[in-house]
Formats: sequence, C-alpha cells, structure tokens
Amino acid sequence: MAEIKEECGVFGIYDLDGGNVVPSIYYGLTSLQHRGQEACGLAVSRTDGTVGSVQFHKNLGLVSEVLREDTLNSMEGDIGVGHVRYSTTGDSVAENAQPLVLTYVKGTLALAHNGNLVNTEELKWELIQTGAIFHSTTDSEVIAFHIARERVHSKTAEEAIRKTAEKMKGAYALVIMSPRKLVGVRDPYGLKPLCIGKKENTYVLASESCALTCVGAEFVRDVEPGEIVAITRQGIVSDKSLAIKKHAHCVFEYIYFARLDSTMDGVRIYDARIRGGKSLAKSYPVEADLVTGVPESGVTAAKGYSEESGIPFGFAFYKNSYIGRTFIKPTQKERESGVHLKLSVLESAVREKRIVLVDDSIVRGTTIKNLIRMLKDAGALEVHVRISSPPFLYPCYFGTDVPSNNELIASTNSMEEICRLIGADSLGYMKIDSLEGMAGGLPLCKACFTGEYPMGIPGK
Repeated sequence: MAEIKEECGVFGIYDLDGGNVVPSIYYGLTSLQHRGQEACGLAVSRTDGTVGSVQFHKNLGLVSEVLREDTLNSMEGDIGVGHVRYSTTGDSVAENAQPLVLTYVKGTLALAHNGNLVNTEELKWELIQTGAIFHSTTDSEVIAFHIARERVHSKTAEEAIRKTAEKMKGAYALVIMSPRKLVGVRDPYGLKPLCIGKKENTYVLASESCALTCVGAEFVRDVEPGEIVAITRQGIVSDKSLAIKKHAHCVFEYIYFARLDSTMDGVRIYDARIRGGKSLAKSYPVEADLVTGVPESGVTAAKGYSEESGIPFGFAFYKNSYIGRTFIKPTQKERESGVHLKLSVLESAVREKRIVLVDDSIVRGTTIKNLIRMLKDAGALEVHVRISSPPFLYPCYFGTDVPSNNELIASTNSMEEICRLIGADSLGYMKIDSLEGMAGGLPLCKACFTGEYPMGIPGK
C-alpha cells in the first residue's frame, strides 16, 4: 500500500500466421494493470493491407472499463500494441491516453511508451520551430513526432527509431507498430524493463514476463539495455548500436512496481522481495510476536523478515478489494478515513502482541501513521516498522511518481523524528548497500535515495 504510484505498461504482439491479436492484447494489458490504472488503449492493423487503416481505441479507465466486448469485437489485426497508463508526465486526460497513432507520408505509426525523458522540452522546441502542433502534453507524442520526421529521410522504420533514440535522454521502453513491423526499444541504462516472448509463430513484447505467461507465450529473453529489436516475417533483428557499459535498472521494479510472479533481467521478483525482508531482519532485529506486511506491497518482504528472524508471519489486515478507484476524498478527514475503508485490522491476530509491520516505502508518512494507530487501537502492544527501501530524499525524473523534496518526510526529519511522528515503537529502513544484493547483483538506479542520477538532469 505504498504512497508512490506505478509507471506504465506496454505490450506488443505480431502473429506471423495472420491470427487476430486483439484478445491477446486485452489479456496482456489486464496482466499489466498494476502498472497503470488511469488510462489504457490498443491499436491494431493488418500487415497484408486488407484492413486499410490502423484501428485503435483508448480512454481513461481500467482495461475492463475501456476495452469492452463490443469494442474488441469490432477490431481485428495480426499486429498490434497496447498500453496502460499512469501519468508520469502530462495530465490525466483522454488526450494523453496511449497508444499514440500517427498517419504521415510513409504510412502509419502506433507507439506505446513507459518512462520519462529528461530532455523533452529541447526535443519539443525543435519540432515546434518546424511547425509541429501537439495534441497532448506527453513526452510520448514528442518521441512519435521525431520518429515520423526521421522516417522521411530513413530507409527503414528501425533507422528512424534509432536516429530518434540517439537524441533522447531519460528512461524509456517503447513498443512501436509500423505497417509490417513490431519494434521494441529499451533505454541504454536499462531503467525501464522490456522482454520478448514467443508462442508458436507469434512474437510478443511486454513490460513484464507475467504478461507473456498470461497469453501463453514462453519467455525468450529480456531486451537488452540500449537494444532495438525489430520483428518481421523474417524473425527478430537486433541493433545494439545505442548500448553503453553503464547500466542502472530502476530499483523500485524489484521493491514494488513489478508483479510478484514476474522475472526481470534474470531476477525473480518474489525472490528479490524475500531477500529484501531478510536483509531488514539482519539489520534491524527486534523482539516481537508477529511479523506482518501492509497489503499488498509489504507482504512478501514481511515473509522474508519472518524467515530470517524466526518470528511467526501472519496477517493483521483485511483488504477490501472492491473499493472504487474513483473514490472522492475532498477533505483531510475523509482522506484519512480512506485507509479504514480499504483496510481493517484483524483484532484477534494483533491483540496484546508486539508487531513488526513491513512496508515498501514511506513517502509523506500519513498512511503508515494511520495503520499504526489502527493496530494499537485494536490492542497491539508495540508496532515496530520496517521499510524495504531506504528513505526517499530526492525526486525521480525517470517516471516514478516521487514527490518534490519538501513533500518527502525523510528530507526534513531524522529517522528518530519520523519514528515519533508516525507513532512507531521503532523504525528501520533498508540500507542502501543492501539493494544490489536484494536485486541479485544488478546495477541499480538509486537516485531517489542518494541523489546520484545515472545521467545529467537538464536544469538541475
């Protein structure tokens, strides 16, 4: 139940035998719903040209709300892309929903993007000076326009995409549909994930491996940082000309973003979170009667803490799964009551017990404070908080919704002060030097904890 928000999810598929991919895009996006709940959409076409133009549908809402049965039945194609959105840049309005679909001199282009560029304004100004008019406020539209412009002077779509990517700075995973190709692109640092799957004669690109499993595809491999993969009737062609030696995978994929059953860059997400919990137990032992996690984000790390410490693991909360996503909380009092609406305490499980409460992060501190109060009101004797990430001290510029510094409780308070403010009996954060071990030794972007960004941030 973290207070940070997810990124976006991308999905692309190409059935070389000509089968209809619309149902698979729907299922793939549903499996990626955790990465974005604000908007979604899909675009499909026929590579043989029997369907004249790209068919697409997108809007604000969940996959099940936007992509209704009648809509899906009206669409058909053997190649397509899909997107679930959380607004990292741009407002949460229908115009910013993806995929973006362009018609230009070389045909059509449909693009879905996960991530955030740090040089958007520079790229946008370059286009504005040549007369471009923008219909959204996203950096994704800037990317699409640059590809379309480069395509005029390029022999292939891949060449246009590579020329555009050479200008881009930031984090991105792209899936792009041209009339007869499906292209995947991953930023040179590997900040955003992208993987390849295959089912018989159908190729799939997706943000997470759980989406491959959902459509019955086998995991082939991850798209490498800085790699462009083009899927055509001849198979997969790889271009690694953007690759660099330095990698910086987003640490929060392993702590929170990715689905528990996914594997990302060779690391099983479940195993990473178990290791995170074990590391917390080693760093911050405490005498207690029960280890529990904040649903859903803290449960797996809590299991790891329990395994390492020997303190029994159990459930302290019941989560109401039927809370409307548009629940309006106009006042502070109603915002606080929202926690009670989503979670209720299992009193018999916590009464007269010393509790270790594990969560993935503390941003402003409001949620964890309310949960501690609820546990103590239910009779818990002590609540010892353990957080499976270090303190947030710096904003993220790469697509993770970490607020500005003055909104981060750790930027203006010591650990002792935070402990007192949230009402915990003790508090322990994941140590920064434990993060690589948690993520299986991968090089990570930890800038939101350290302020050391893998690349220069314009204007900062």
